[in-house]
Amino acid sequence: QLQLVESGGGLVQAGGSLRLSCAASERTFSSYAMGWFRQAPGKEREFVAAINGRDNIIYYKDSVKGRFTVSRDNAKNTVYLQMNSVKAEDTAVYYCAARLGNAGTSRYVYDYWGQGTQVTVSS
Repeated sequence: QLQLVESGGGLVQAGGSLRLSCAASERTFSSYAMGWFRQAPGKEREFVAAINGRDNIIYYKDSVKGRFTVSRDNAKNTVYLQMNSVKAEDTAVYYCAARLGNAGTSRYVYDYWGQGTQVTVSS
């Protein structure tokens, strides 16, 4: 059973930066596509970014393009989300997710989820 643990959340001022990390428990990490999702209070969980396991095909939510960067280090079993120029509307709990095969933008195609890390942007 793949386990995912996010870290790096916290309080940041608008315009600032944060880097989230998600560490996976399995050595076959490169077989998994990884996604980042977020959920704000009272809203549904939404897609933020995703990256394939080996060919680094990447997808982004339109509103984060140019500000957020997803990357992975398969040797460290870790995926990252670099968040720059953050805005108040980026405030949410951020989750990483994994699935075997290619990345997707729907939360329903991911089989494994971390516990989430809170990101709060102050204006």
